[in-house]
Amino acid sequence: MKTTKSIGFLAGVAAIALMSGTAHAKETPKETVEQRLDRIEAENAAMHVEIDTLRGQQNQTAVTAQQAQAQAQQADAKATQIAASPAPAPAALVDGFTATGGTTRVKVGGFVKTVASVSSFSKGDIAGNALGRDFYLPQQIPVSGTGKYTVTDFSAKQSRFWVNLDTTVAGHSLKGYVEADFQTATGTQGSERTTNGYNLALRRAYVQFDGLTVGQDWSTFQNTAVLPESTDFVGVTEGTTFVRQPLIRYSTPLGKGVTLHISAENPETASALATGPALTENDDDGMPDFAARVNISGGLGDFAIAGLFRQLKVDNGIVDDTATGYGVSASGKIFLTKDKAYNVSFMATYGTGIGRYVGLNFAPDAIFDATGKLHTVDNFAAFGAVRLGWTPSVRSNVMVSYQKADYPGGFAAGTFNSYNESAWSVAGNLFYTPVKGLDLGIEYRHGERKLVSGASGALNRIELAAKFSF
Repeated sequence: MKTTKSIGFLAGVAAIALMSGTAHAKETPKETVEQRLDRIEAENAAMHVEIDTLRGQQNQTAVTAQQAQAQAQQADAKATQIAASPAPAPAALVDGFTATGGTTRVKVGGFVKTVASVSSFSKGDIAGNALGRDFYLPQQIPVSGTGKYTVTDFSAKQSRFWVNLDTTVAGHSLKGYVEADFQTATGTQGSERTTNGYNLALRRAYVQFDGLTVGQDWSTFQNTAVLPESTDFVGVTEGTTFVRQPLIRYSTPLGKGVTLHISAENPETASALATGPALTENDDDGMPDFAARVNISGGLGDFAIAGLFRQLKVDNGIVDDTATGYGVSASGKIFLTKDKAYNVSFMATYGTGIGRYVGLNFAPDAIFDATGKLHTVDNFAAFGAVRLGWTPSVRSNVMVSYQKADYPGGFAAGTFNSYNESAWSVAGNLFYTPVKGLDLGIEYRHGERKLVSGASGALNRIELAAKFSF
């Protein structure tokens, strides 16, 4: 608009000047008219220059506006992109640290676990410091009392700590591992009246050099990978092999998904006299227990078969005798879905003279008679469990467990009446993991114990557990 008015004003000025020149033409000499024409032409040329300048400014203004609009559009697009972009992931936690002055990687872990339980025994009382109050131990279910007995217990004894060491030396893998908890220390500890202080106890401690393991670890006869998740310390106690002890083990792959483990392990004969079921640790053994296990992993699941051979011996200075013990155990975990959230796990074990390897020594390895002869006890144990992964953070486990001991013949009737004959239990639980590392669980269990005499007792337990793993 400003440019148009300027052009009109200049045109008017030019017209007035032309008319003025015409009016005075007769009075002006020819030279003066030429001079005026030159002046008019110069003024006209100047007017055109101004017009071109104004047009250039107008064009520049239009270009600047377009550039500003484009920049605004780019800014809006960038803001939209930033808003739509996910928040940056938090920095990963440091996975261990390197020991000072070396290349050994050190990792520390474990969990803090608290368990609260309400237990109802059908046949009387159980001692306050008994392990059967802390976790399911069928051999401590009362069978001779009268009336029901209900107790409530809180405990953090199962809290566990471990240190893992890992390095490479001359191309070889060298590892070390130490693990401890407060549950397995023997003897009466602390007082529930005041501090509830409990001793730290060694669970596992070994050195591993490539395929060679030397130290205290789970027995090769045991397959811990198939144990179902439970709020309890063990869970399927009577139906599983369960031993930690010093050993020397060599592991080697046999093919794709197949690994062989062979070991020589600490021997210990757990015998009992024919006059009573109390177990004795004789510590008279002359040769190690030998175990072997083959693990097979595939698309269907993970499986294992294990064998055990041992020489039982008692030498108390009066009599000296040995017996042979052996056992076989098959176990596995079958995946029902690709994500393994649903699976079935199992174990079945049979043998003679293997009492201390099954069900936390529910039955003795052998009976020591009055003549100084050892007689082995036959044993069968099994469990099955189903895991149901409802959601990534909610899951359930249902489990059933069983064990039966058969005592040797040739003894007077009623000799073994006070010995454990069988035990079984069934349990179901629900776990919730609200955040990574935190597990909250509730579990119900019913278990029964039966003696050779036929006397029996039952346990009903509701248990709550909270565990923070780190």
